[in-house]
Amino acid sequence: MTINGTPPRTIKSYVLRSGRLTPGQKNALKQYWPLYGIDFRQQRLELSELAGGFDALKLEIGIGNGDALISMAQNDQQTMYLGIEVHEAGVGRCLSNIHQQALSNVRLIRHDAIEVLQHMLLPRSLDRVFLFFPDPWHKKRHHKRRIVNAQFRDLLSMLLKPGACLHMATDWQEYAEHMAAEFLSDSRYLNTGDTRGYAQRPAYRPATRFENRGLKLGHGVWDLIFELKPDHEP
Repeated sequence: MTINGTPPRTIKSYVLRSGRLTPGQKNALKQYWPLYGIDFRQQRLELSELAGGFDALKLEIGIGNGDALISMAQNDQQTMYLGIEVHEAGVGRCLSNIHQQALSNVRLIRHDAIEVLQHMLLPRSLDRVFLFFPDPWHKKRHHKRRIVNAQFRDLLSMLLKPGACLHMATDWQEYAEHMAAEFLSDSRYLNTGDTRGYAQRPAYRPATRFENRGLKLGHGVWDLIFELKPDHEP
């Protein structure tokens, strides 16, 4: 559908901030993006461009400063980790840390995650997807911006390998309930947690600054892990 010849604006799950970059972040974007960055394109990535020589491909959506991504990659160097983030400051910091740690198993895409899922990833290519502490858009009028919705479930059902998992975490109870309801109602996914959809935090997920902030504010933290059923056909 178009309006006066122009496609309707897609509702985004984020708002771009125009914060200032530090000199170190600017330098990292200039020096290290050619080494560890992948430019967005409306064309599927061949796995050789991402995971050549690695046992698995795991994706984190919304890496923030990249602390969780770096930690997981350090402890799982047989896996290629792909991180998506729209904010330059976080990407710059993550690039700097990748280079300092000399990690060969991390790549970043600086673009809208939904468009990356739609256009860049091959079907049945992902061994795990992480969505840690996304913006909960807690005001009711903003719920339409939440990334966890029917479109998100549909995209992951095509990109995850059968038996692969989506791991979500949030420090907003109402958003945890929303996430759980979305996936508990979808017969393509298997709940690996309790009857409410909540799981114990796996050892591979580090505590993030967002999590620590939430705990200081008296919030709970909820992990949700849903597995794509092995018999699901895309």
